Amino acid sequence: MTEHLNADPAELAKFSELAHRWWDPDSEFRPLHQINPLRLEWINQITSLSGQCVLDVGCGGGILADSMARKGADVLGIDLASKALKVARLHALEAGTPRVRYREVSVEELAREAPSSFDTVTCMEMLEHVPDPHSVVEACSRLVKPGGWVFFSTINRNAKSFALAIVAAEYMLRMLPRGTHEYAKFIQPSELAAACRQAGLDVIHTRGMEHNPLSGRYWLSADTSVNYLFATRRPEA
Repeated sequence: MTEHLNADPAELAKFSELAHRWWDPDSEFRPLHQINPLRLEWINQITSLSGQCVLDVGCGGGILADSMARKGADVLGIDLASKALKVARLHALEAGTPRVRYREVSVEELAREAPSSFDTVTCMEMLEHVPDPHSVVEACSRLVKPGGWVFFSTINRNAKSFALAIVAAEYMLRMLPRGTHEYAKFIQPSELAAACRQAGLDVIHTRGMEHNPLSGRYWLSADTSVNYLFATRRPEA
């Protein structure tokens, strides 16, 4: 069945293999734990999550989904990696996280099933792992209500991002397992902006995310040359 889905079986297997380590802040997922407060607060500042119906696309083990639920949102996290979803459900149960649930379903299938159902949609660190990111952007646009927000984060494609996100992060500093990213799948901001426009989304805010490997600190800035975030909005009907 996976050959008909917008998913790379090798990518799903890779993240499933690491699933049991998802909530270990000292594991391969340490960068996700470190950047999560930044992206969570950025989203919450733009659109207050409390009381919202939120979809987290490519939720993995639930790091962002769980934190958005703790901000008062009703959250659905979706992914195609079965083991990661089991970890997400188990963590929600153990931590007593309210208002969060998880489903194994593609974003395209959910868009056909429940269009215009969510106040906010997030798709973070996921687009660079799928065969057809344009299809994901379009599905996210269909899932959000008119006037609602869709947030994306991904990695730029240039010499600097290759040096920092692959050579440094995976081989020199070993922040991530080797093979986590493929340079050819990185997405330039202009390409993502074009995909958003084609999907009927207006790009409202753009931010870069920087990292100091010596201090371990992450911060948001205007520099989108490596990691960057988009806040987009579906126009009112």
